[in-house]
Amino acid sequence: MARPDPHSVTDDAQPTTRHLEWDAVVEFASKRLTATATLHFKEATKSATPFDLDARALEIDTVTDLFGAALKWEALPIDPILGSPLRLHVPAGVLGVRLSYRTGPDASALQWLEPSQTHGGKQPYLFSQCQAIHARSLIPCQDTPARRVSYRASMSVPAGLIAVMAAAPLRSEVKADRTTFHFEMPQVIPPYLLAFAVGELASKDLSPRSRVWSEPGLLEAAAWEFADVERHLTAAESLFGAYDWERFDLLVMPPSFPYGGMENPRLTFLTPTLLAGDRSMVNVVAHELAHSWTGNLVTNVNAEHFWLNEGFTVFAERRILEALEGREVSEMHAALGRNDLDDSVARFEKARTPELTKLRTNLTGIDPDEAFSVVPYEKGYLLLRALEAAAGREKFDGLLKSWLTTHRFGSVNTDDFISHFETSAPGLLAKVNALKWIDSPGVPSDAPRATSARLDAVKAMAGKVPEVNEVSKWSAIEWQLFLEWSPRTLTADQLAMLDSRFHFSTAKNTEVHVAWLLLSLQCGSKVVLPQVEALIGRVGRMKYLKPLFAALHAQPATAGFAKQLFEKNNARLHPIARQVISNMLGK
Repeated sequence: MARPDPHSVTDDAQPTTRHLEWDAVVEFASKRLTATATLHFKEATKSATPFDLDARALEIDTVTDLFGAALKWEALPIDPILGSPLRLHVPAGVLGVRLSYRTGPDASALQWLEPSQTHGGKQPYLFSQCQAIHARSLIPCQDTPARRVSYRASMSVPAGLIAVMAAAPLRSEVKADRTTFHFEMPQVIPPYLLAFAVGELASKDLSPRSRVWSEPGLLEAAAWEFADVERHLTAAESLFGAYDWERFDLLVMPPSFPYGGMENPRLTFLTPTLLAGDRSMVNVVAHELAHSWTGNLVTNVNAEHFWLNEGFTVFAERRILEALEGREVSEMHAALGRNDLDDSVARFEKARTPELTKLRTNLTGIDPDEAFSVVPYEKGYLLLRALEAAAGREKFDGLLKSWLTTHRFGSVNTDDFISHFETSAPGLLAKVNALKWIDSPGVPSDAPRATSARLDAVKAMAGKVPEVNEVSKWSAIEWQLFLEWSPRTLTADQLAMLDSRFHFSTAKNTEVHVAWLLLSLQCGSKVVLPQVEALIGRVGRMKYLKPLFAALHAQPATAGFAKQLFEKNNARLHPIARQVISNMLGK
């Protein structure tokens, strides 16, 4: 027995799924899906074999082979991280299995929203979020990036609602009071990229290969915010090669969506906090687009090698931004990333878990949602930037393209990275001491640093209250850096003067607004508590919730308030966010 993933019961000695057929009926009243999953094997079984599937709180009705013959099965012991796996007993000569089942009402991959939790306020809404290991609460499957599958799906939803999926739409049909939507994903994907949404949705084309979806009331704002998506696509293709997924559509999610974006192929999910009205946060779109190559096309084999997804994607994102907006802008994003990285490393050191600041991690017994941080993103980016500097950009671009071509539609681990780069550019990894980056905690002292004249100008203002005319040309990202670099010793008068001059309390850019709230809280101000409460009451993005709850919880004067806010809002939070923040507060 050999399991390629510590977070899955998938066994290399057992059959491998190559294709999924999934048919689901969405039932808003019971908050369940009634579904059938058909798993086709790569080859017929040569002898009788167990077949272990990841599952979490699924209610199994029947298990058969493809011809309807019943198969014996049993539930394996429940594990707090793995869930409630299944073991099927498969005879020789079987080409696949079919399971009929229902999802649990608290499925961790699903969030069911009441009409009052949507922008329109009239219809319910449902969406999925399967990363990192939540597909198993949606479908019994080999829930590991080591098993990529193509799929066909149908979803039956109440009439008047629209179902969209990260797949090619085929057709829809109306019968009585329900509509069935059919989809197909011909490319092979890891299970965490299965994604769909159901609700009152509308769309608008942005280019011949991209459209934006959202609730109707947000559509025009979303279409304006993301109007330049084709420029992003063209820039990315010039850097990394042809786009392999046909379409790059966008779906603006409800406010409870826990991430900035999710790179579901063909239909990227985006937080509504990006709708700043000035296109100042479209770097998130560049990041999710970059995943079309780094993560979706070439995927980490499991969460222990997550940096191969995210470090490469941050590097690719900043190359796209540099191509579109110039080196100064990409360097400012790199500086923000370094701020986040330093904070994260310090937090892990304080928690006495510095091993989680390695790039190659050991996550046995650790929930990947709990281990999640910016370390694989930003430390991974810095390693690749160090390699680029050592090799030269032209040579490194060739190495990157050969990596993507060699492992196209495959799953990789860190040893694959080492082997590829050592073979293609002997001595390059040693030149930057890459193994130290990979297997040692923290950030090497000689890690690359972002540099630019605009960064220097912001640093010169840190700790001051600038005159309006001194900073009149600053962009949102410069204000975010200014706030993050401001000392946590500002007085109440200084904070009041800053807000009076620059209106951070009412900033439409959420990054700037949250940076202001954190600065104020960490300077001991209670003036912003109503603003913090308001933001937590309307936003579900964990990038904002985690530091705000942490800042409140860290100070005795506001620790109780943090718990009150959690109790008040936990019902509207996504299950992933609810779990992470609950653990943070010691619930």
